[in-house]
Amino acid sequence: MEMIKTFKFLTIALLAFFVIIYLIVISYVYFNQVEMIFQSASLPKQHKFEYQSPFEELKIKSFDGVNLNGLLFKAVKPKGLIFYLHGNAGTLENWGSIAKTYTSLDYDIFILDYRSFGKSEGEIENEDQLNKDISIVYKELCKRYSQNKIIIAGYSIGSGFSTILASENKPKALILQSPYYSFTELSGSRVRFFPDFMKKFHLETYQYLSKVKAPIYIFHGLEDQLIPVENSIRLNKILNSKGHLYLLKGQGHIGMNENERFQEQLKVILQ
Repeated sequence: MEMIKTFKFLTIALLAFFVIIYLIVISYVYFNQVEMIFQSASLPKQHKFEYQSPFEELKIKSFDGVNLNGLLFKAVKPKGLIFYLHGNAGTLENWGSIAKTYTSLDYDIFILDYRSFGKSEGEIENEDQLNKDISIVYKELCKRYSQNKIIIAGYSIGSGFSTILASENKPKALILQSPYYSFTELSGSRVRFFPDFMKKFHLETYQYLSKVKAPIYIFHGLEDQLIPVENSIRLNKILNSKGHLYLLKGQGHIGMNENERFQEQLKVILQ
């Protein structure tokens, strides 16, 4: 009898131990999820960008007074604008190097640093906050370019935000590079034990993609180990004949803008 009581006590104690450990881990992930998703790096306010292509540095105030920083690279005779949302790492200090790929095809390109990235102020808190930031910046650029001449583009984490933005506006086209079907699903494959309701970023790309009225061009590397190519294949199935899917041989997750086949197809799209 005494052994049974001891066994029950040890079982309960062991369960309690694992529950406590689980709660500690869950709490850690919850309070650190932004840093786990976004690898932000700041730049001094006095930092001067150096690029050969002509550019204008823009400072745009967001809904809460935070100043967001972006670079607008200029083509000689622009046909329109590429509104570009970059990945979860890096700043305009390195993302600006992609500008020539687009300006050489006669399009201006605006690249935004999310809050806490580069010279942009503030701290990232959740998905809604970033969507508001992006929408405000987009409307500011719409003062310079008519929407029928703006192409929204997004790379990796930026693909979800760009899809949401395109679904709420009327751009000329939407270009997605290495997109995910659902960030909720993707993050769940990385941290399986973390409940979806506690996530601050869901970015259900598939839900918004069907609401986009403009032509949609999806590019994905067949060797992408971070966001598997199946994500783009599933997204393209939603679009049927409306979508255009390009699978790039030998392409991983990073460096798609330098891919020759991407550049060839981009030239066709932007002509």
